Amino acid sequence: MTLIGTIIRDAWVFGILPEDETCENWTHSRLQIVHDRTKEEWDKYHCLVSNLPVDLKQRHARIYREAVEKARAMGWDPNRSLADSERFE
Repeated sequence: MTLIGTIIRDAWVFGILPEDETCENWTHSRLQIVHDRTKEEWDKYHCLVSNLPVDLKQRHARIYREAVEKARAMGWDPNRSLADSERFE
């Protein structure tokens, strides 16, 4: 459940990337292009899931539900804060 993961999932929602593309080993420049294209799509809907058309809203819900289920199965705890898991010096 990282920022890059969110960009990739959102790119799946909008059909910018196929859902089996994980962007593993991609360069920062290539990811930036995906980010920019995804942002352009979100801007059309004022960055609100509630403004998405029904088909995109349903795809968004499915993709994020599956991501949360997978992350929890791998030990992700959404209630654990960053301060609890990482200490900054």
